[in-house]
Amino acid sequence: MKRSSTKLGEVDERIKALRMWLDYGFELGNHTFSHSSLNRIGLQAWEDDVVQGESVTRMLLAEHNMKLRYFRHPFLDTGRDPRNPASSEAFLVARGYRIAPVTLDAWDWMYAGVYEDAKKRGDTALQQQLTQSYLEYSNTMFAYSEQLAKQTIGYEPKQILLLHGNQLEADHIGALNRSFAQARLSLDYSRRRPRRPAYSLPDTFVGEEGAGWIEHWAITLGKPPQGAPVFPQWVIERSKALGQPQP
Repeated sequence: MKRSSTKLGEVDERIKALRMWLDYGFELGNHTFSHSSLNRIGLQAWEDDVVQGESVTRMLLAEHNMKLRYFRHPFLDTGRDPRNPASSEAFLVARGYRIAPVTLDAWDWMYAGVYEDAKKRGDTALQQQLTQSYLEYSNTMFAYSEQLAKQTIGYEPKQILLLHGNQLEADHIGALNRSFAQARLSLDYSRRRPRRPAYSLPDTFVGEEGAGWIEHWAITLGKPPQGAPVFPQWVIERSKALGQPQP
């Protein structure tokens, strides 16, 4: 967290929020200092960003007699150079990390920026349109991930869903939970690394853009996934118009 690039007191507020997560029994992980993609800045700069991202998190975990164990790649970018994934993983393992996988990602962050702008402007019609689209796209992704898992490894493992802390989730997490129930989705809520065999499968995935771990396994096994849901282009265009970061 750079004090020079944040408003006075903002760093303390962020640390307060992280302490709340720990006080409620959750565990923190490292996501790099500046959310840098391994695919874009190179291995050495990325490693430096990982180390820089540890300072506050390690301190807060130590207050609860916990150690920093988990790392999740920004953008799910694990490397586009066949040499980089092995090098980056060795670096992370040497620092005591386990890589946190993701199998379900409905891009809530892309919806969230547009939703928050609509809410600030009082555009309730757009908020409703975004919410409906997000829930529909999530349901489509749930079904796709379940089918892809069964096609790739023969069964559906415990799924790991990527969500972000944003106003969209705060307002509609109940509806999303109902979607889980309707889809009979099997999620892993444990605070340990999943122990099902799928998460021990070989993973040699490299790519320009990040992907979920079921896609990793499918590509590694020579079964490139097909028929992935297409993210709504109109949401992307609205996000771009707001100048928000794109994947």
